[in-house]
Amino acid sequence: MPGFVLQVRPRDDGDATIRVGFTVTKKIGNAVVRNRMKRRMRALARDLLPTRGIAGADHVLIGRQGGIERDYQALTAELAKALTRAASPDTGGHDRPREPRVHHGRGKGRGPRGGAHRQPATTAATQPTTSTQEPA
Repeated sequence: MPGFVLQVRPRDDGDATIRVGFTVTKKIGNAVVRNRMKRRMRALARDLLPTRGIAGADHVLIGRQGGIERDYQALTAELAKALTRAASPDTGGHDRPREPRVHHGRGKGRGPRGGAHRQPATTAATQPTTSTQEPA
């Protein structure tokens, strides 16, 4: 959703309590803006979670950049839609866990320039000197 991200995870502990958490990163703005966003998300949760939340699950609302400017009614509609999607047994292909990505590029410690795993260059100055004894 444009104003927030909703994550829902069933606890499977037999307790039907609906739990909720809120988070807004520092990318969104200063402390005043983040706290204002969290207040709006708390109000949304207070309005919708008791009736539309999933019993026995943890709900996390993560504030997004556009959430502070969005109309409260639009946020309410978005949260209702997100809760409906989270409660449906078939949420679609985009909510499945992602397959691990295979990285084919140069990563740290690979290639001629190396990185953390690169061996130090050996030069004549760093070579250990061995003393040879002349035969007697």
